Order: sequence, then structure tokens, then C-alpha cells
Amino acid sequence: MPIELTDPEDTKIVTLARSTRARTGAAEGACVRDTDGRTYAAATVDLASLKLSAVQVAVATAVSSAARGLEAVAVLGEATGVDDADLAAVRDFAGEGVTVYVAAPDGSVVASLTS
Repeated sequence: MPIELTDPEDTKIVTLARSTRARTGAAEGACVRDTDGRTYAAATVDLASLKLSAVQVAVATAVSSAARGLEAVAVLGEATGVDDADLAAVRDFAGEGVTVYVAAPDGSVVASLTS
């Protein structure tokens, strides 16, 4: 059963993750919201020489944009969970306690966990 999001800002990051995945045709789309409310959307990178998940790219983009932390993360794709490496990237940058939403390709949130 899908999880109903009540915060419009959480709905926004799920929507941005979904649109990024659709636009790029990538396996995953992700979006993070930093502690200032800025959002960073990204897609999976799958090159012969470089493989990064959408969450890893979104976190790296936030870091390189001088964000000071994260409030929430949304990842959207076929998977029903979050990879340990993705959670590690979130924790390395923002510490524990960041909400991570996992959404299906149609944008419905199927899981919510904390980093």
C-alpha cells in the first residue's frame, strides 16, 4: 500500500526524481533536499568507466554545491529498497536521521526509512 506524503516539499522531491528518470531514461531518478530547502535531482550514471546510483549523484551534486546537510531523499525506480551504498553516502554527508523515500516508477511512495 502506498504511503501518503503530507508535506508538499516531500512530494516535490519525489516528483523531481520521477521527472529526472523519465527525461533521461535512466534506471533510477533521485532528488535530495538540503537543509536550506534547495533540491538536487539526478539520474543513474552507467558508463563503462563510471557507475553511480542516482542517490550518489544527487548527494555529490549537493556536496559540490556547498550544501551543509540533507533533510530528505527520494529515490525512484524498479527497486523496492535502498542500496547500502546509497544510505552510506547519505550518512557520510548528512549523518543519521535523514528521511529516505523509495518510490515506484509511477511516483507512489512504497517505503520510508531513516538513514
